[in-house]
Amino acid sequence: MRSLNCCLSCNRFDTSKLKVIEDLLDKTAPTLMPCTSPVFQKDVLKKSIILNNRNKNKDTKNDSHNTKIDDDQRKEEISYFYPNLDTTIWSRTCEKEVIEPLTGIITGHIPNWLNGTLLRNGPGSLEVGSYKFEHLFDSSALLHRYEINNGKITYQNRFIQTDVYKKNHAAKRIVVTEFGTRRVPDPCQSIFSKISSIFRSADASDNTMISVYPFNDEYYTFTEYPIIHRIDPKSLETLDKVNLAKYVNIVSHTSHPHVMRDGTVYNLGMTTTSRGPAYSIVRFPPSKFSEDNGTKIKKLSMFDQAEIVATVLPRWIFSPSYMHTFGITTNFFIIVEQPLTLSLKSIFMQKLRNDPLCAAFRWFGNEDSQIHLVSRKNGKAVKTFVTEAFFFLHIINQYETQDGLSVILDICCYRDPKILDCMFVEAIENAHENPDYSKFFRGRPLRFILPLKDSELRVLPEIGSTKTNNVNIRKSGRKKKLEDNKKNVHDVLQKKSAAFKLPNAKAYVVPELLCDLGCETPQINYKFNVGRKYRYFYAICSDVDRENSGMLVKVDTELKTKLIWCERNVYPSEPIFVPDPEGKNEDDGIVLSSLIWGQERKTQVALLILNAVTFEEVARATFETPSPVPKCLHGWFSSLVP
Repeated sequence: MRSLNCCLSCNRFDTSKLKVIEDLLDKTAPTLMPCTSPVFQKDVLKKSIILNNRNKNKDTKNDSHNTKIDDDQRKEEISYFYPNLDTTIWSRTCEKEVIEPLTGIITGHIPNWLNGTLLRNGPGSLEVGSYKFEHLFDSSALLHRYEINNGKITYQNRFIQTDVYKKNHAAKRIVVTEFGTRRVPDPCQSIFSKISSIFRSADASDNTMISVYPFNDEYYTFTEYPIIHRIDPKSLETLDKVNLAKYVNIVSHTSHPHVMRDGTVYNLGMTTTSRGPAYSIVRFPPSKFSEDNGTKIKKLSMFDQAEIVATVLPRWIFSPSYMHTFGITTNFFIIVEQPLTLSLKSIFMQKLRNDPLCAAFRWFGNEDSQIHLVSRKNGKAVKTFVTEAFFFLHIINQYETQDGLSVILDICCYRDPKILDCMFVEAIENAHENPDYSKFFRGRPLRFILPLKDSELRVLPEIGSTKTNNVNIRKSGRKKKLEDNKKNVHDVLQKKSAAFKLPNAKAYVVPELLCDLGCETPQINYKFNVGRKYRYFYAICSDVDRENSGMLVKVDTELKTKLIWCERNVYPSEPIFVPDPEGKNEDDGIVLSSLIWGQERKTQVALLILNAVTFEEVARATFETPSPVPKCLHGWFSSLVP
């Protein structure tokens, strides 16, 4: 396997780190107990299974000392495996699309008010002819659709007809280099053709496999290249391809734009300026219409009106940060500049050598992460905070406090980007042999409280000497053994975020823990709470070493409590909150999640409906499909039924 660690060059700098994030991750790590009836059986488990049987058959007259040694050996062996995780859910291939809707078998009661369409996007096939993609992000994009209509639920799926999908299947090989996979060379292409292809943007992948979002009443699929595909929300047919770079100066963008109440869409993109690359916020206003004899005619589309409304230069001009999401509040855009960067100097050689995109990534683990607050009024950065290095994909939510003194920013954080390594196909297939696989996946939802006034910053105590405001401050490199610094989860959750003034006048932020579980693909009551004060979020658990690795989580950010839904051998997708139209509280509504099963139930898929308040199941619709269904990533719910 081509490890991302080989691609991430760690330049070392002599900077001080408080290591609070690392402590929060370590102190809330679970202890995986041996499972008597593993969900997932694999050859690599035979050793531990044999050891289990041997211990069971031991003479009961053995003294307690020998028994303790045997038990310790058994636990040490089993700790290398994840018996409740079926990693094949990611490597499945959809062999036959579901064009005509399937009707599900419904159990429970569907709320009368619940009608609409849930669209999902994600990996659909890792195979092209006899070749196979090497990274999950490279898989051909597959759409899923659930329609809820008057107590009935149907299911469909369909591949997005991207240019790269059509080229690959016409040639029966991988013809475009992806994030983690080299293209299979064309034997007829000369060296001069290879060099010229470096300068052709048409050779970039348009595999919009990550998410789906509405622009007015049209739906588009996204990846991080500025190509989006319009899809039919009823048939899932691919209708159009839009190159956003033709409308606005961007070379990439995040997969998660923000859709505001008035229909305006904002996204964070990378632009080219006279001073080099820059982070830019792009605004897409609602389409403008004119009337002709009572008929609405689109005058200007959202893309026609696209404009850059804010720009921030990266701290390293030739190594801009990788960004998957960004934040927005009433008065600010929030850009989190993590130390995972894309080396522009390496891109030319990466293309010339036919290396995958990940070869151009660089991880500066001894540098800070930076959080920029950018004014929505004038588009300029008004304040920058620093915190220790972390990697992230998803921001949960962000808002300004009522007193106007702070901005609250909640993020799903990891200590480094090794989680991207875990998504290489070879790593997934060999996860059960890797004792560090769960550590690489270890992330936690953290809250950063960002004071808007310098007077709110605390004086930084002498490093390594004290404990301030329940936040441990200690010197970089002085790693205590976890056993010597053990604290229970309750104590860890009581610690609060704090912001200190550094000697160089920068504001250093220490986060607090929101939940002791790994949380990913977080969702909120988006329509009413994006960029506003909120209390609850919903997520899938990303801890692969839990007794049940397929869990949905509801987190109360005020009380720091959680509710969990899980079912043995079931793997839920991103939970989508749908508000009750007559609801009064933030969590009045339901949560939707697409389910798949492990092992022999590869051709079953279901839509789960949970009461968002109690987090208990109220209904589900189960479908038998003609071919395996892979796990999906992100989606969007619309209360309209086309």
